[in-house]
Amino acid sequence: MPNQQPGLFAIRYSNRDFTQKEAWGKNCFNTSFPASLCSYLYNKNLDNIYIKLNSNLEIEHSSISTDSFYRINPDSENVFYAFETQFTPYQRYLIGALPRADLVTQQRDTGVCLQAIEVKLTALPDNSTCDFLDESLYGCEIVVRPDTIAYLACSIAEHFVQNINLLQNLIVGNFEEINDWTEPLEVIPHLANMFDSIKAIILTMLEEQKPSIMQPIWKTIGKSPKLADNCLDVFVWSNLAFIKLILDSSRLDSKPTQTITIGRHIRAVVWLFKMIHDFSLQSQFNYGRIVDIAYNTKNDKAFSVSGRFTNSYMRSEVLRMPRIQKNEIKEIILGGGQNLLSPERRFDAIIYNSSDLFD
Repeated sequence: MPNQQPGLFAIRYSNRDFTQKEAWGKNCFNTSFPASLCSYLYNKNLDNIYIKLNSNLEIEHSSISTDSFYRINPDSENVFYAFETQFTPYQRYLIGALPRADLVTQQRDTGVCLQAIEVKLTALPDNSTCDFLDESLYGCEIVVRPDTIAYLACSIAEHFVQNINLLQNLIVGNFEEINDWTEPLEVIPHLANMFDSIKAIILTMLEEQKPSIMQPIWKTIGKSPKLADNCLDVFVWSNLAFIKLILDSSRLDSKPTQTITIGRHIRAVVWLFKMIHDFSLQSQFNYGRIVDIAYNTKNDKAFSVSGRFTNSYMRSEVLRMPRIQKNEIKEIILGGGQNLLSPERRFDAIIYNSSDLFD
């Protein structure tokens, strides 16, 4: 179609106008392109790689189709892609404003919210794995936002909203002893009970775990800026698998020879637990106040984990060789949309790609 307007595959109805340059900025593209990629997989009869928990609380891979993930056919005339939008069914669990989700799929005719999706577009390999010769050891850095913790807590609240007594019984420990949750010395003695409680909660939810995080990967040739021939694919994390990632990452905060401190990773566990604990007592939690518990750490993000850490969760043939090839990108970005992109101008990237400067 020679006169086709700029757009993205399958996204016909959304709250972004892809004929306009502002819809192609970094913060928009990093969520809208993955949504389109996920729909493109569906069109090719390919499922997403589904990372979930088994009965032993171990990570396992299965598959999930995009229509199951979106809870609607992604190519339907009735799907509306609402980016940076609140998933309103969760509002009743929060005191104060509900954070916006990266993507909420909706029914276009009724406006009903179907699925809240956190999108994490990640590069493969990251700096911690790019020097490995074996591509099976490549990994992606994952950065977790405080909003992600809130949505995970809401998914637990939704599961127990009709049986809060059960949730209360799964929480072990005397947390009334904590008079000041901002004081590490008061919280640290209760950390073990927090971990045990979260694990007990997860065990009761295994059959009802649900897709929550979309993690598309884009693969380059080593640490070069050149895309690999097989460069794109999508992993989907269940809410419980991602909570396990959070719990497991806490060991990065301390070494065996050191006293436990509340760094970013353990703080994320405390945030998650307090949201669940407060919900069990009040049927709501105050998201803003909980994430203000900083423990002398900035709260611009919850935490991050490197590709060395995430590789064991994602290791697969798809991670080694993504299924979508770079020559297919033109089937996803349509109508010259690539000409509206505004990539960041990074000085280090310019130097890296200007070898003539050193001739």
